[in-house]
Amino acid sequence: MRLGVLTSGGDCPGLNAVIRAVVRRAERAFGAEVIGFADAWRGVLEGDYETLTVERCRGLLPRGGTILGTSRIQPYQFDDGVQRVRKTMFRLGLDGIIVIGGNGSLGAARDLCVDGVPCIGVPKTIDNDVAGTDETFGFDTAVGVATDAIDRLHTTAEAHERAMVVEVMGRDVGHIALHAGLAGGAATILIPEVPFHIDDVVAVIERRRKLGRYASIVVVAEGSMPAEGTLDMPSYETDEFGHRRLGGIGGVVAQELERRSGMECRLTTLGYVVRGGTPSSRDRVLATRFGVAAVDLAAEGRWGSMVGLAGTSVVPVPLDEVAGRIKTCDLDLYHEVAEVFFS
Repeated sequence: MRLGVLTSGGDCPGLNAVIRAVVRRAERAFGAEVIGFADAWRGVLEGDYETLTVERCRGLLPRGGTILGTSRIQPYQFDDGVQRVRKTMFRLGLDGIIVIGGNGSLGAARDLCVDGVPCIGVPKTIDNDVAGTDETFGFDTAVGVATDAIDRLHTTAEAHERAMVVEVMGRDVGHIALHAGLAGGAATILIPEVPFHIDDVVAVIERRRKLGRYASIVVVAEGSMPAEGTLDMPSYETDEFGHRRLGGIGGVVAQELERRSGMECRLTTLGYVVRGGTPSSRDRVLATRFGVAAVDLAAEGRWGSMVGLAGTSVVPVPLDEVAGRIKTCDLDLYHEVAEVFFS
């Protein structure tokens, strides 16, 4: 057996741990060879690759980023893209490719399977929005970094009797904001799944101030939206792949909160800091389990599948059930638990 592997889309803590596990399982259990492609599908399209061995992958477990590099290039951007992928696979004698990526990457992997290119998917994103898996690796690390930042902001907010708005990544879902906000004791949390009213946010801050709780943390997911007609929003540009360039809603909330409440308010945008650096122990274990399971699926010829976490078990999930879907927040967790503390 000869396998290709690539990391596609945004970087994420735990990518190197998956690569390490794929190579270890393939080489030691099946005597297989693994080819690592540079910068996602660019490496496949252009024939830019390296042979990965257990020795090459030593020391990767705690390393952030990806030794293979990444990009958002997909074969379907090019008229002859699928044909070029097939040529590279034939030339290298590959049985299939393990695609480590998020929603867009896994959708492309599904389409390639339909077009005769065997793929296995491994779900990765700090946003935790991939359907078919209870959790993606990278999410736990991002929540931990965001929670640590919120903990630190509590002290400066208390010292100056300010409100602090913390904007976190997550695109169109609020998993990071919800979990970090709960863990960090936020006064209120704004997520894309629940349109917000700025007057409700102001009311929370003013209630706390009357109780002598001058310091308040407001956690805002970058994709949060006000209820229609209640607040002017920043205009978002789109990148070359049609994705909205999110960011800025935290500033709008901070400005309106200060204007309406009269309380000094400051904004902290965590941005890419939650996506970089060393993966948490939980993410290292999950990434390792996913990598091993992906090779096992390839050995069984179960192309067109993704590995996913269901409870405590790693299970195969058809890519057809993943592509074109996103996993939104658990609204019971938001309404039944988080909102208890919005006062």
